[in-house]
Amino acid sequence: MPDQPEWVTVFRSADAESEREAEQWLERLLDEGLNAVLVDDDAAGVVSGTRELRVPAGQAARAEAIIGTPRPVEPGDTSHDLDMVPLSVETEMEALGIRSVLEASGIPCVVIGTSQIPSLPFEVQVPRARLEEARQVVEEARASGPAAAEDAEAQTE
Repeated sequence: MPDQPEWVTVFRSADAESEREAEQWLERLLDEGLNAVLVDDDAAGVVSGTRELRVPAGQAARAEAIIGTPRPVEPGDTSHDLDMVPLSVETEMEALGIRSVLEASGIPCVVIGTSQIPSLPFEVQVPRARLEEARQVVEEARASGPAAAEDAEAQTE
C-alpha cells in the first residue's frame, strides 16, 4: 500500500456560517491547485457542528497563506438609526417594567443602571430609529394602567 500523506487542518469553524465559509475556502484552495478536503463532524476527532479543511502536510504553509489573506469587509450600517438613545425613567422597577413592555412589542432595548448604587438613576435605551414608537408604546402602557397588565398576565396563564 503506498504511503498516504499526513493531512493537516488549515481551517476550522463552528459558527453559523461554517459550512458556507468552508466550502468557499475549499473552492479557493482547489482553484490554487491544492489537494484540499472538507470534513465535518462525521469524521473522527471533529467536534460536533464543526467544519474543517485539511490539506497534505506539505501544502499546509501555502494553504494557510491563502486562507490568511484578508478578505474585504462589507461595510455595516453607518447611519445613526441604530444608536441607542435613552427614554427617561427614574427607578429600577420602572425601568424593568418598561423593558418588559418594549420587548413584548418587539422593540429592542437595554436597561442601564445598577441596584448596588440606588442613588443613580436607571435608563432604558432604544435604537434612535424606534424612539418615537417606544415612547408611544410606553405611553399606551401607562395609560392602560396596572389593571391592563394584570389582565394581560392572566390571559397568558
